[in-house]
Amino acid sequence: MDYVIAFAVGGAICALTQILMEKTKLLPGRIMVLLVCSGCVLGAIGLYEPFVEWAGAGASVPLLGFGNVLWKGMKEAIGEDGFLGLFTGGFTACAVGVSAALIFAYLAAWIFKPKMRK
Repeated sequence: MDYVIAFAVGGAICALTQILMEKTKLLPGRIMVLLVCSGCVLGAIGLYEPFVEWAGAGASVPLLGFGNVLWKGMKEAIGEDGFLGLFTGGFTACAVGVSAALIFAYLAAWIFKPKMRK
């Protein structure tokens, strides 16, 4: 049942994002920033963590989850390092995910030989 809930929640987040892309004049980059910031805000007010516990990967994998991870990292680092944690916490918390994305993107580009569009 956990897989069904995760699939439904992740699909709903993606569907709502697609609707936002189709029905508004917002550019994709702005929509991505909106999702990350929404995840931060929902994490800060305490709503996102119970949602992640219920939905699992369906809530933690999309960009909303990335925003929540940034928030949790900043919150933890501020508790340990004070004001400096505001700048370091988000990078520390999401370093593994960002590094994996960069490494796999590099490997895919190396294997599939991308070409520049004219």
